[in-house]
Amino acid sequence: MKFTAFNFDSRLQEGIEASGYEEATPVQEQVIPLVLEGRDVIASAQTGTGKTAAFLLPLINNILASPINHHSITALVIVPTRELAIQIAQHMEGLSYFTSVSSIAVYGGGDGNAFVQEKKALSAGADVVICTPGKMIAHINMGYVKFQGLKYLILDEADRMLDMGFYDDIMRIINALPAKRQNLLFSATMPHKIREMARKILHHPAEISISISKPNDKIKQLAYVVYDTQKIPLVKYILHQKTFDSVLIFCSSKISVKQLTRDLKRTSLKVDEIHSDLEQDKREEVLMYFKSGRINVLVATDILSRGIDIDNIGLVLNYDVPHDGEDYVHRIGRTARAAAEGTAITFISVKEQRKFMAIEKLLGKSVQKEKVPEQFGEAPEYNPGAPAHRSGSGAGRGNGGGKPKQFNRRPPARKQD
Repeated sequence: MKFTAFNFDSRLQEGIEASGYEEATPVQEQVIPLVLEGRDVIASAQTGTGKTAAFLLPLINNILASPINHHSITALVIVPTRELAIQIAQHMEGLSYFTSVSSIAVYGGGDGNAFVQEKKALSAGADVVICTPGKMIAHINMGYVKFQGLKYLILDEADRMLDMGFYDDIMRIINALPAKRQNLLFSATMPHKIREMARKILHHPAEISISISKPNDKIKQLAYVVYDTQKIPLVKYILHQKTFDSVLIFCSSKISVKQLTRDLKRTSLKVDEIHSDLEQDKREEVLMYFKSGRINVLVATDILSRGIDIDNIGLVLNYDVPHDGEDYVHRIGRTARAAAEGTAITFISVKEQRKFMAIEKLLGKSVQKEKVPEQFGEAPEYNPGAPAHRSGSGAGRGNGGGKPKQFNRRPPARKQD
């Protein structure tokens, strides 16, 4: 379906064409008409389905088509992370470039100038505000946020916001909004707690489900069963065996991110790191360097598993097994975008084998297990059905036990939330 079929305002259509959009994705085909009709919507859609444009396009069109209160916020988009807020704001800027619709991203970690700009927009009025829950609560507490003319509320990645403990903040923000408004809720998964929240917020919503719970077929999925002490040497080996345009490495803890980055920097690789210990401006700088190609290996915590919009990532490497199947799909979905092919490699420690078995169950197939090169010592077998697993200890070969013969000087990395 062509975007011209939606009969958008000509100024918005110009922005769509300038952004290179031609064909609508399935979620856009289904959601856009409902939003244009004024319906509340609850949609199950993951990153990569085009859901951001699915709500931004009809939102911009509706703002252009109806009289608005210029002394109030017209639309509020609530998201879980600063990175996603920035990405949506950039998306918004491109699509609305030829219109008069104003927007601002409101998130933590900025400097004094950012705070002044946020306060001015929230008190004087803005068409679209994209915010993280905590920062919006901070502004609301100061008493100058103008919500009286608000017409639209969008919750993006609602499941992740609840997982991060934002439920109370979200409900407090919603309680400050006019009761009469259009509500859109997007979530990658639809557990019971999301449906409970939807019942409190949405009014007779249309339900849309865009299921892409399986990874893109163009992603070559591989796995190595390893001891923790073999991980860093194996990362170095993989990155020097083949040249990738961009490599994104996900670790489950900040400690692992810092340790791996430090070791990789000692090689010829151009590498940097992103995690929650970095100031926001530093995170943005590192991400900009990665997007521009000044660095080609980025080591990150799950902070980037959703919301990074880069099309040329050749390899996603899971240094640790992701939390669950949905996280796995989100992580490896950063590669093989824009019709390209990509590779996803996952390291499976002995204690993570059951977790990876659950992921394979979700995928409906086994992920190919690669042989760990002999120079890294004996590796454990993949045996997730065994009654007990201990990483790096145990007697006998072939049963998940036996310490690796080499690279056993560094203690296993400890998990940190």
